[in-house]
Amino acid sequence: MTVRIGVRKAALGAALAVWAACALGQGFSMQQALDYPFPSQLTAAARGERVAWVFDLRGASNVWVADGPDFAARPVTRYQGDEGMPLASLRLTPDGRTVVYVRGSETNAQGEVADPASSAMRPEQQVWAADVATGTPRLLGTMDCSPEGCEDVELSPDGTNAVWAARGALWIAPVTGRTPARQLAYIRGSNSSPRWSPDGKAVAFVSNRGTHALIGVYRFGATAVQWIAPSVYRDAMPRWSPEGAQLAFIRLAGNGGRGSAPWEIWVWDAASQQAHAAWHSPEGPGGGLPGEWEDGAFLFAAAERIVFAGQQDGWVHLYSVAAEGSAPAQLLTPGNFSIGPEAVTLTDGGRALLYDSNQNDSERRHVWRVPLAGGTPSALSQGAALEWTPVATGDGKFVLCLGSGPTRPAMPFRLGEGERREIASDALPSTYPSAQMVTPQDVVFRSADGLEVHGQLFVPSDHATPRPGLIFTHGGPPRQMMLGFHPMDAYNYMYAANQYLASRGFVVLSVNYRLGIMYGRAFREPAHAGPQGGSEYQDVVAGAKYLQSLSYVNPQRIGLWGGSYGGYLTAMGLARNSDIFKAGVDYAGVHDWTLSMRSRPGASAAALQAAYAASPVATLDQWTSPVLLIQADDDRNVAFEQTVDLARQLDARHLPHEVIVFPDEVHDSLRWQTWLRTLQATAEFFERTLK
Repeated sequence: MTVRIGVRKAALGAALAVWAACALGQGFSMQQALDYPFPSQLTAAARGERVAWVFDLRGASNVWVADGPDFAARPVTRYQGDEGMPLASLRLTPDGRTVVYVRGSETNAQGEVADPASSAMRPEQQVWAADVATGTPRLLGTMDCSPEGCEDVELSPDGTNAVWAARGALWIAPVTGRTPARQLAYIRGSNSSPRWSPDGKAVAFVSNRGTHALIGVYRFGATAVQWIAPSVYRDAMPRWSPEGAQLAFIRLAGNGGRGSAPWEIWVWDAASQQAHAAWHSPEGPGGGLPGEWEDGAFLFAAAERIVFAGQQDGWVHLYSVAAEGSAPAQLLTPGNFSIGPEAVTLTDGGRALLYDSNQNDSERRHVWRVPLAGGTPSALSQGAALEWTPVATGDGKFVLCLGSGPTRPAMPFRLGEGERREIASDALPSTYPSAQMVTPQDVVFRSADGLEVHGQLFVPSDHATPRPGLIFTHGGPPRQMMLGFHPMDAYNYMYAANQYLASRGFVVLSVNYRLGIMYGRAFREPAHAGPQGGSEYQDVVAGAKYLQSLSYVNPQRIGLWGGSYGGYLTAMGLARNSDIFKAGVDYAGVHDWTLSMRSRPGASAAALQAAYAASPVATLDQWTSPVLLIQADDDRNVAFEQTVDLARQLDARHLPHEVIVFPDEVHDSLRWQTWLRTLQATAEFFERTLK
């Protein structure tokens, strides 16, 4: 029998369930679990001791600032309402007096800005500025950009002008907002990634021409654009040297391939007008550009040294190379660990690096510092908490970061003298139920082929009798779930949901299956994974068997849930092992790999056959368990047809399923109410099907 639940009805049912639980003294509600501000985009002014970040609380995103030495936090902007209007590309002018940011989402394939509130008026993605002293926003211009090269506003070195990419062109406006934005110059192609020269007299950028991409330099007052070593390759990520005498960029194969495709670092000299290759990656495994890290870990530092992320030894590390290319690259972070995909920043006048990694603590991330000249990295944080996105104040006196704990959501922190101090404690509601949450355990188990897999186990405080178990699988798949609230907003909320599920008596195991990051290249790039065979699914089964081995888990009541790639693995579990998985919640999952492959040229019959065999729809005859399907219909990551196709096939087979659709929402939901409704419905579904 097919049951379809509308958004309001599903939300109401879930809300009544959790409110009733609270009324009976059975713990906290899902709404309480999600009721915290999520911080992101921590940045520092080039001078002084001011830092800024974005807080998103119940769907309203606002800019906050704090000043040293005390770093008392205060809001700058005062946006209200759960409108689905995120803030991005937060910048501080060098003097720290003005914040510049983008408000609204990027566009979809139809050129539409996301409108998850289903507004009668079409929303725009806009660039804004606000004086820190007054907080009153002023419009600089519209952006409405596609995801490629999107949401990248760059301020001039003197802080007077902002430049950004929009609709394939580059735009410039004064941060005062006194004159409207204008196109920087006429330039063919789709142009993005602007970078000001240190003297403020030029802007470097990327011009995508379809078959290739070029690095261009526009000089103010010039009558023509200068092209830097134009070629048939894809050039990307221009970076000026601190003095502006050189320009570094990355050169990729013509198809822009990642994986094992070789790449090079090129350097152009302004005086000689010549460019040369300063470094090239090795051939074969380890030679590819590590995609999750590439942009945030490519820097032109002091002493004519270029910093980049590489994976030559099987782990993602920081390297530096001389701009002249006269010597091999120097490994700065040796060891069996990886740096985090969050941005790497320079400090000490460009002579040292701040970054986060899982060195000595594989299931967490902490902040580290390493001299550009090399030497032993030093830990600036450690312990049972997590830290990421480190920045140094402009005067170099303080290091700040974002961080979280196993039962406390993320907040900004000041690091120093072996401790971290929270600098916005009052922003977290005093009623937040940290005391009722559990500290997850790091557990290790092995898949059928012997691969070691890590997971985070949430055990209810009361588990005297066998409890139902849940497997959670993250999306990506290049992600890592950790022993605390996650650096990404979506996984922050899902972590809170797992805490809520544990409070409701479920034993939850979050599985870091192969294809994920931070466990080395071999783990991240396994054989026969995804559409080539779905080898990662065996890690999910291994996690379920681990749960079944626990004395306090009912082995006959195991469910699973996840979003995006985690939705794919959820559907795989139900389609292949309904004997193990008795219920599932599939949020925006891929169900038939061939739906997208057929629209791309070059897919062979053998590849299509393998992809179909690795899809949940290939074994629908084994699917018997109930499922809740959830997806937004403006999803820009996973085609909505994936859920449409699966729901129709389940209909045809009379398999039990429920469907929730969020009109006008996107893949990683922009509205807090969407997250609340999604996760409430998830909990309520498992209450009905597994208890």
